[in-house]
Amino acid sequence: MGKGCITATKYFLFLFNLLFFIFGALILGFGLWLLLDNQSFIAVLQESSTSLKVGSYILIGVGSMSMLMGFLGCIGAIYEIRCLLGLYFTCLLLILIAQVTAGALIYFQRELLKSEMSNIVNRIIVDYTGQNRTTDVAWDYIQRTIHCCGWTGPGNWTENSLIKNSSQTLYPCSCRNSSLPGVEPKDSGICESLSPVWPVYSMGCIASVESWLLSNSGVILGVCLGVAVIELLGMILSMCLCKSVHQEDYTKVPKY
Repeated sequence: MGKGCITATKYFLFLFNLLFFIFGALILGFGLWLLLDNQSFIAVLQESSTSLKVGSYILIGVGSMSMLMGFLGCIGAIYEIRCLLGLYFTCLLLILIAQVTAGALIYFQRELLKSEMSNIVNRIIVDYTGQNRTTDVAWDYIQRTIHCCGWTGPGNWTENSLIKNSSQTLYPCSCRNSSLPGVEPKDSGICESLSPVWPVYSMGCIASVESWLLSNSGVILGVCLGVAVIELLGMILSMCLCKSVHQEDYTKVPKY
């Protein structure tokens, strides 16, 4: 391989690793958002779903590893260090295999995940107390902003412990349909209805929540595909550059 080709490969590899570093930062940021966000449907799921918490930690780990690999790839490419290029290739291969495996598991278990999501939400509704628990606050926020009530409809709330065992006509305050006449709707808790018919939204949250999850899944898939393409290009370029470097020259590495 000519000197010009080696130089071009080196700087292309540097560029791809810079992009790889940025995509890794995006995955890390998304994993942190899943773990720390407390005002979305994700907060409802992660409070009750161990798998989502594990998935968040996996995303954080993959993002951190991707950033580290991007850094090592940049150093190995610029200073033509074969051991770093070989380590970089191996780690990229392992990350790519892990991503494909995780994607396949999610795809083939999507019905199980959907069933688990339904069970989680129904359990949250039954145990709802309105006392500022993380899941209660998150579910109130969802119903209030999406303008929905219950999972499949307001009937889900008839199984709530407080509503079911009360002699009064109670309903969840966050379900209050603001377009109907009456008192100003409260943000959370259980409210008393002045009539036997609840003044709530008639639509369940399942359609809107699934739409929200699908739209965010597209973002996740796009980022993961982008990272996978950069990984493949990085692996090809690292092998080409590694073959062109005949011996280690650690004197190229700056001393700090």
